[in-house]
Amino acid sequence: MEAQVMQSFSVIAKLLAAGVAAGFGAVGPGIGVGLIGQGALQAIGRNPEAKAAVISNMILAIAFAESVAIYALVVAILLIFVV
Repeated sequence: MEAQVMQSFSVIAKLLAAGVAAGFGAVGPGIGVGLIGQGALQAIGRNPEAKAAVISNMILAIAFAESVAIYALVVAILLIFVV
C-alpha cells in the first residue's frame, strides 16, 4: 500500500513539474511576442514606407521568441516520459 502511495506521488510530482516547466516557458515568449508586435506597429505608424522591412524583421524576431516556448514544451514532454 505504501509503495502505491509513493508511486502515485511520484507521478503527481512529475506531471506538476512538467506543467510548471511548460507554463513558465510560455509566459516569457508570450510577453516577448506582444512587445515585438507593439514595437512593429509603432514603427509602421511612424514610418509607413518601411512596412516591408519592419514586418520581415518582426516575423524573424517572433520566430526566435517562439523557439524558446518550443524548447520549454520539449522539456515538459521529457519530464513526463523520461523522468
